Amino acid sequence: MRYLPHSDSEIKEMLEAIGVDDIEELFRSIPQSNRCIVESPSSGLTEHVLRRSMEELSGKNVLHEIMLAGSGASFHSIPSAVDNIISRSEFLTAYTPYQPEVSQGTLQAVFEFQTMVCELFGMDVSNASMYDGASALGEAILMANRIHKGKRSRVLVSRAINPNYLSVVKTMVESFGGIEIEFLDIDPDTGETIYPEDFSADISAVAVPYPGFFGVIENLETVTSKCSENGVLSICSMTDISLLSLFKSPGELGFDIATGEGMGLAGTSGMGGPSLGLMACKTDYTKQMPGRIVGQTIDSNGEDGYVLTLATREQHIKREKATSNICSNQALVALAFTVHMSLLGPDGFRNLGAGCKNATDALVKGLASIEGVKKVYSGPYFNEVTLSFRCDTRELRKYLSKHGILLGVMVKWFYPELQGADDMLVINANEMISDSDITKTIDLVRDFMEGGAR
Repeated sequence: MRYLPHSDSEIKEMLEAIGVDDIEELFRSIPQSNRCIVESPSSGLTEHVLRRSMEELSGKNVLHEIMLAGSGASFHSIPSAVDNIISRSEFLTAYTPYQPEVSQGTLQAVFEFQTMVCELFGMDVSNASMYDGASALGEAILMANRIHKGKRSRVLVSRAINPNYLSVVKTMVESFGGIEIEFLDIDPDTGETIYPEDFSADISAVAVPYPGFFGVIENLETVTSKCSENGVLSICSMTDISLLSLFKSPGELGFDIATGEGMGLAGTSGMGGPSLGLMACKTDYTKQMPGRIVGQTIDSNGEDGYVLTLATREQHIKREKATSNICSNQALVALAFTVHMSLLGPDGFRNLGAGCKNATDALVKGLASIEGVKKVYSGPYFNEVTLSFRCDTRELRKYLSKHGILLGVMVKWFYPELQGADDMLVINANEMISDSDITKTIDLVRDFMEGGAR
C-alpha cells in the first residue's frame, strides 16, 4: 500500500491555492506518449537470463588499448590503492554528513580535499565539490552576478571553453534570468579568445578556458589584469587540472574564481561518469560560494573536529537567501581524488604532468612529419592539441580503432560551422602513453594517409 499523507479535502485546498483544477494538470508538460498508462505485461527475467543478456550487451563495447581522446573527459593512471583506501569504514556515511559525531572520517577527508583544491588552484577558499566542471562554471557565473548584487548584467564567455560546458552554462543562466551572455570568438590562427578593447561598466564577469577546447593555452594574465582594472570578476574553467602540475595556478594568474573538472584524477569516465566539479575563490567571496564548506574546530575535549561550517542551500538556514540549490557534493569521487593526490605528492604530480607533455610533444612531432597532417593553431599547448588531416577523418578513426587506438575527437561534432572542421581532430595524450604506443599510432596514420590501408 502506498503512503498517501493528504486527504481529499487537503488536496482540493492545495489545488485551489495554486489555481489548478486537478492533479492531472500538474503533469501537462509530460507528453502522453511518454507516460506509462498501464503496467508492463512482462513477467520479467530470471537472474541468470538477465545476467546473460547484460553480458551480451556489454560485449558490444569497443575497448581501446591506446586512448588519445579527451575533450573534457580526461584519462590518467589511478593506482589500485585508491579503491582500497576509499572502501575503509571511516568513510561510510549516509548522504550528507549533517551529524559530525558520526561522520568525522568523511568530514576530515572533505576538509583535506578543500585544502588540496586551494593549493592546486592557488586560491584562498574551496567548497566541498560540485557536480561537475560544467555546472561549476555555471554556478561561478551566477556567483559573480550575486557579488555585483545584480547591478551588472552582462557576462563575456569565451567560445574556446568546452562546448558541452557552454551548453550547461546557457541552461543554468537562462533559468535564473537577468543575465546576458555574450560569447567571444576565437582567433583562427592562434586559437586564442578575441577580447574587446574595453570592458564596459555593465560587465559582471569574464569566463575563459585554461586551456581551451582546442588545447591552446592563452596569455591569461593580461585578461585578469584588465578585469581587475575594470571591476570585472575573472573566472577560469579547466577540463583537466593535471595542467597545474607544470603551469601557473589560476591564483597566480590573478583569477577571482577558479572552476574545474577533477574526475580524470579520481577515476574514469566510463559509463558516463560520475564527475567531480571543483571550485575555489578569493576570501572576499566566500559567503557567495554555492554548495558547502567543511571547517576544522575543537571539541569539548580539546580534540580536533570537523563540521559543516558553511551550508548555503535553501533547505538550510539561508532559506530564500540561499546562494545555491545544490543538494549534495560528489563525496566519493572527491575522496578518491584526495587519496590519489596524496599518494602522488608534489613530485609525483609533476612527473605525471611531464609524462603528459612529453607524450603529446612526441606524438605531435611524429604526426606532423606525415604529409597532409599539420598543427592547426599556433598557440602553446599542454596535453591536448588540434591537428588537421587531409583525409576522411571518420575513416581514419575507424582504421585506428580496429588496431585498438581511439584517435582524438572530431571537431565537427562540436563546431560544425567552423571552416575546415571536417579535417580536424583534437588529440590528447597522457602519462600512460608509451613510446611504442606513439610509434604504433604514427605508423598507422602514415599507412592510412599514404593509401596503404585501403
